[in-house]
This record gives sequence, structure tokens and C-alpha cells, in this order.
Amino acid sequence: LEGRGSWCSQCVCSSLSLSVSSAATFVVNVTQSSYEAEENHSITLEWTFTTRTQGSYRELFIVCSLLAPHKELDLYEVHEGVEIPESQDEHFSGRVQSDKDVLREGRIRLHVSRLRTEDSGLFVCYVKTEDGFNSGRCRLNVTARRSHSEPKTKPETTNETSLRKWGHVVALVVVIAVLSSCYLFYKKVKTGEHNPHVL
Repeated sequence: LEGRGSWCSQCVCSSLSLSVSSAATFVVNVTQSSYEAEENHSITLEWTFTTRTQGSYRELFIVCSLLAPHKELDLYEVHEGVEIPESQDEHFSGRVQSDKDVLREGRIRLHVSRLRTEDSGLFVCYVKTEDGFNSGRCRLNVTARRSHSEPKTKPETTNETSLRKWGHVVALVVVIAVLSSCYLFYKKVKTGEHNPHVL
């Protein structure tokens, strides 16, 4: 961290010493301002910066970090044109691969695998060349993996459907029988009222 802080300070001082026209021409951009991904998937983060074909590769300094709460987690660093893998934070250990072939073209392409929800946040890349110093930022949002074990409604079998239908039929027959019995009893009572001497 001390090493990074010192060279970042040097970057700032160097950039301030550049002419206004030179500083204005050196920019760092992001190909996307925000990314969406799902947990355990992979994603490619990419930045571009101004470069010259005749520029010295030894003048290239890069630090890419995740701005986590209260600290920065480094995922990629280049010092004098050489990648420094030991500077990578253990949070990203074994999960970040860089595309070295496009670096000379002024492109920083980082492949991040096995994404975690804790990877969500603001990513920033600081870049210094002999032309100046600048930075670019993008945001990543990693959502939790969706569960594929949601309970499914069990479809009714033919036997279950038949039993259900027969149950309705039996219930209807019982209701009709009860109503018929009540009607006959009521009719018998009424007949007795009109013929009190009938035994």
C-alpha cells in the first residue's frame, strides 16, 4: 500500500507538471459505466486510455481497485510496464486474469471469475504514462444466485381425479337421500294432522 501510495503521489505531481494541452489529451475511459452479473458467473471489466505507438512501455503505471467500505482492494497493478501479481488483494486471488495483448493498444481488460456479492461496488483504474495521469470508474452489481429448487405443484394423477369426482357424486347422493327422508317425514306428519283417527 505504501508503494502504491508513493507512486500515485508521484503520478499526481508528474501530471501537474505537464502542460495544460498535454494533460487535456490524456484520458481514461470505461467501455461501460455499469455492469450487472449473477453470483458465481464471470464478467469482463474494460478501460481504455490514450496511448502513442512510439510511447515507452516502461512509463506505464496502472492500479485497478475495488473501492470497498473503508479500504481499497487491489485487483490489478502494472509498474513500469510489468504486472505485479503479488500486489493483488487476497479477495481477488486466483479470480482475475488480464489480457496482456491489448495493453499496448491502450486497453485494460480484466476477466473476473466466480463473482461474489461482495464484489459489488465501484471499480477504479488509475493510469499514468509519459503523457499524463488520469482515472476511470465503473460500477458492478452482483446479485445473489437464484434458487432452482423452488417447490412445484404436483399435478393430480388420473386416479386422484377419479376419486375426487366419485367423492362429489357420493356426497350429492347423500344430500338427496337426506332431503327425501325429510320430505317423506314432513308429508307423513301433515297426513296425520288431517286424519287424527288414522293409526
